[in-house]
Amino acid sequence: MRLSRSVADPLDPGPAGFAHRGLHHGTQFPENSLIAFAAALEFGAGIECDLRLTADDQIVLFHDSDAWRLCASPLRIGRSSLAELGRLRVGDGPIPTLSALLALVAGRVPLLLEVKVDGDIWRWAAALRGALAGYQERLGVMSFDARLPRLLKTNLPSIRRGLVVRERTRPLSRWLALRLASPDFLAVERTALGRRWVARAREQIPVYSWTVRTPAEREQARVHADALIWEAHGRP
Repeated sequence: MRLSRSVADPLDPGPAGFAHRGLHHGTQFPENSLIAFAAALEFGAGIECDLRLTADDQIVLFHDSDAWRLCASPLRIGRSSLAELGRLRVGDGPIPTLSALLALVAGRVPLLLEVKVDGDIWRWAAALRGALAGYQERLGVMSFDARLPRLLKTNLPSIRRGLVVRERTRPLSRWLALRLASPDFLAVERTALGRRWVARAREQIPVYSWTVRTPAEREQARVHADALIWEAHGRP
């Protein structure tokens, strides 16, 4: 899909792209659930998901800072222990841990792990080192917070690191974030595709695009990105 590629992308998911928060749909296949990840595996897509750190330094797969939207609970992820969160349900199952996802995937597809930093930046390096120890398969860790990929470069240099970028980010802030992060890849908001700065970045590193939700968005994104992060009707 890339217009000009000097080296192969080790995270290339192929034409199936990355399923955003797994291949989720409604209450039977909730986002960031093991059943949604299993559906993505069956489809043959790479998996994109969200990571949060519990109060006792365990990594769970959850997008929001609290459990209200998905679990009807006021518990905040970062202020709760894994045991407390284990009593909640996402659909028919518990909130998954990163270790459960790694055991499920076992290298069959590449993973994009988006870290949600919530005042806990300095705890992430140790948590990721422990969770990823022994997993030698294809994965990338990314974040909106440029400090996270910088920490990875220093503490876990073998892991591919990415910076997630919104279209509305001001040019100076974006430039500073890129300098700090020193990323191996970018995950760029779909509406920024076609911008000159995206094209320049793509000459150096792979660019993935989020979140593709319609066939029309898919056709536009295919021209300007190396891999698509999709959901709903954006599936290939």
